Amino acid sequence: MNAKRPACAAPALETPAPAASQTYSYSDLPREESASTALAEEVALAIAYNGISQAVMLVTPTDLEDFIVGFSLGSGIIEDATDIYDLQLTGAGSAQYAQVTIANRAFWNLKQQRRQLAGTSGCGLCGVEAVEQALPDLQVLAGAPLPPIEWLDGLRQRIGAFQPLGQHCGAVHAAVFMNASGELLLGREDIGRHNALDKLIGGLIRQKISTAGGLAIVTSRCSLELIQKVLRAGIQTLVSLSAPTGLAVQWARRHNLNLIHLPQKSAPRVYSPAMENQA
Repeated sequence: MNAKRPACAAPALETPAPAASQTYSYSDLPREESASTALAEEVALAIAYNGISQAVMLVTPTDLEDFIVGFSLGSGIIEDATDIYDLQLTGAGSAQYAQVTIANRAFWNLKQQRRQLAGTSGCGLCGVEAVEQALPDLQVLAGAPLPPIEWLDGLRQRIGAFQPLGQHCGAVHAAVFMNASGELLLGREDIGRHNALDKLIGGLIRQKISTAGGLAIVTSRCSLELIQKVLRAGIQTLVSLSAPTGLAVQWARRHNLNLIHLPQKSAPRVYSPAMENQA
């Protein structure tokens, strides 16, 4: 690995930040002076697979194709991007619809999952049988060396170039990919931390960007669901700007995932089999 601090590639912005934001007026207290500010927008996206409704997600209305591909893979609905045969987006305003055609094998697996679901909530799955889906049996990664510490130097500041919406109005999370040369290549934003990572994974797949030797960076706290998404995507290292949960660390170690927490004012904290092997 090249230990030099890598240059930050200029992000390719497919959608200007204002497209996902609107200006709203407000009044200051207690003087009640009027002003205006830009706020991030969100829409309801209803996703159906082979004509059967599966989920309604609140998302930032950018990179929706990336989100659907990443959501389908990260949720275990498909095993590979080739399982998606067609993707059609319709709707306008705050109501958007996605019709996704998937392979018969993937659709059969999805129907089996649906029979076991008692319901869903904002915090995850509920119902006794659904626990098995919240804690799925995922493939253990082959394991990878830790990235050079130089790659993490100034990372909080450098990923700002991939957060145009966040810089414009705040209120959104970001997920960014760094390749095997330490170059920041791709970033995605969303009001939902899971959604941002889904968009990033979908973008990597749709743009045919190799994840070998690279790492994903998330600006949000790192919980189990994010670990599961990067495991399914085959990404070997995850860097989180906020602390991981205990269960996230347990799963990272069990599945040979390099998990690195990048605190704001202290050295990177490594929760990884790679670190233990080097000890």
